[in-house]
Amino acid sequence: MTNNELEKLTFEEAMKELEKLVDSLDKGDVSLDDAIAAYDRGSQLKDYCQKKLHEAKMKVETIQLADNVETVPEKLSSFKPK
Repeated sequence: MTNNELEKLTFEEAMKELEKLVDSLDKGDVSLDDAIAAYDRGSQLKDYCQKKLHEAKMKVETIQLADNVETVPEKLSSFKPK
């Protein structure tokens, strides 16, 4: 599967495929060549999932930062010096 095809997967689809690969490797039901191919594919899926999680984390942090920037002036504006 090319990177382009990988990018079309949702995070959930990639995780499901990765879980299936791990299960098949854990069972030991695959030949050495198939195990190597599964390991390679699993590595691609892991990297893709990590990338998606990082992107989601950055979006959440951006939203939180935007929320904090908007609320800080309100808190400061209610401050009345003695």
